[in-house]
Amino acid sequence: MSATRAVWLFIAALTAIRLSLLGTTDLSFDEAHYWMWSERLAPAFFSKGPAIAFAIRASTAVFGANEFGVRFFSPVLAAATSLLLFYFARRLFSATAGLWAVIGLNATPIFNIGAIVMTIDALSIFFWMAAMFTFWLAIEKSPRFSWYWPFTGLLIGLGFLAKYTNAFQLISVLAVLALAPRLRREFKRPGLYLLIGVFVLCTIPPIVWNAQHAWITLAHLRSRGNLDRGFGFRPLEALSFLGQHFIVYSPLLFLALVWGVVASARRINQQFKVLFLMWFGLPVFVFYLLLSINKSAAPNWDGLAFFGFGLVATYFWWERLQASFVLRVCASVAVLVGLIMSVVALNTDSLRAIGYRFPRSDPSDRMRGWKSATEALEKMRNDLEAQMGEKLFLIADARDRASEISFYLRDKQVEGPGHPPAYIPESQDMVNQFSFWPRYDQFVEVKPGSQRPDGEVYTEENGVNLFVGRDALFIREGEKQHVPRNIQAAFQSTEPVGTIEVSRYGKVIRRWQVFLCRSYRTLPL
Repeated sequence: MSATRAVWLFIAALTAIRLSLLGTTDLSFDEAHYWMWSERLAPAFFSKGPAIAFAIRASTAVFGANEFGVRFFSPVLAAATSLLLFYFARRLFSATAGLWAVIGLNATPIFNIGAIVMTIDALSIFFWMAAMFTFWLAIEKSPRFSWYWPFTGLLIGLGFLAKYTNAFQLISVLAVLALAPRLRREFKRPGLYLLIGVFVLCTIPPIVWNAQHAWITLAHLRSRGNLDRGFGFRPLEALSFLGQHFIVYSPLLFLALVWGVVASARRINQQFKVLFLMWFGLPVFVFYLLLSINKSAAPNWDGLAFFGFGLVATYFWWERLQASFVLRVCASVAVLVGLIMSVVALNTDSLRAIGYRFPRSDPSDRMRGWKSATEALEKMRNDLEAQMGEKLFLIADARDRASEISFYLRDKQVEGPGHPPAYIPESQDMVNQFSFWPRYDQFVEVKPGSQRPDGEVYTEENGVNLFVGRDALFIREGEKQHVPRNIQAAFQSTEPVGTIEVSRYGKVIRRWQVFLCRSYRTLPL
């Protein structure tokens, strides 16, 4: 069987398996939050560009607002990324090298998780891989002009709309052109500037949105990198950042990658392929490594770097693998370990099947119990509404629970256009995307002849608050028997009305305290 046919069969089988797994767990809270974005499309959002929202909107329009619909594009994009990697590696090296690259990629736990869960990374890595491939095709045709130049700019721009880190690919492009003597003449040709121009056009939506919303994404990114508290020298944080990669990429596979990259570094100025691939990994990796000297970055943040690095390592190892039976055995063991870790990461019950018991929490619990807890909450709300003869609105203590509740409510009882089914507590701070959607503490224009609601505190604001005097349910996680001060101050009274617990294998994985909050009144300044 040819390597090309083997790759297609391998990817087709994996994709079928991944599609079958999409509905086996509840959504993670990030997925639920992104689904909420998809219901309220915008040029950008609090922390990300709009690509994830548009992708989920497209898939749920076809398959419905369920786990399969939200996640559909994740395995599809993983398959497309794998095929791009194969054909690029085949063009650079050989079909056999491409096959090894695809197997290595699909054996890493972090990629397998990303091929099931729908996050911005699925889109980001697809566009990164595609842009790297088309840029290679563009410079292959140098000095002749090629439409691959503007197409590369479009792919980088679309990646940017998914994850802002994709903009680092411009540094990669400029570095390759500057460091390869035969390509420096491209700075005098239109191709590069068409690439940059098309990319700039793609940046307009999030820039305009941020200009209208106090540049909140910049403040968020500073906070995410812990730069809002200053920059300190903490080498242990950087070591932690590096160490996490051995877990999420599988220890043996990551060790082989590091070995291959380090051993190839001396050839960066001797072989153009090595230079090209190295510079499609270095900018992202170095940036997050430096950031981790202050505060350890998450191991998926620099994931884009490992497509260039992975191909460098493939280039280093594949001829050695062909020449050495021992190395082929080692490679097979490394892949097997990665696949086993991937299976465990996707289904932690496989550990229970061999008698393992989690001493604390099961990592997969973050995608379990949301639907059951929300069903219990909805029943509680329906019973209270029947007793009280009025509709109750919902407030959750954090965006995680608000997002999951909003997704899993069968009767969402949305209060108005754009309103979320569940709110977060009112605050003067812009804390996440909920801060930019309609809120229960906002004022709307007073209709001529209308009277202001009784009990309204903030009387100098134009308009009225339509929630004044209404009752709500407040949901908070844990066993605390009180509500936050801003909830206490906003309602005349609060009282606990129930506890919701969801257990799995004898352990409580969800515990929500529910409070009835009576007669909302707007907070004073």
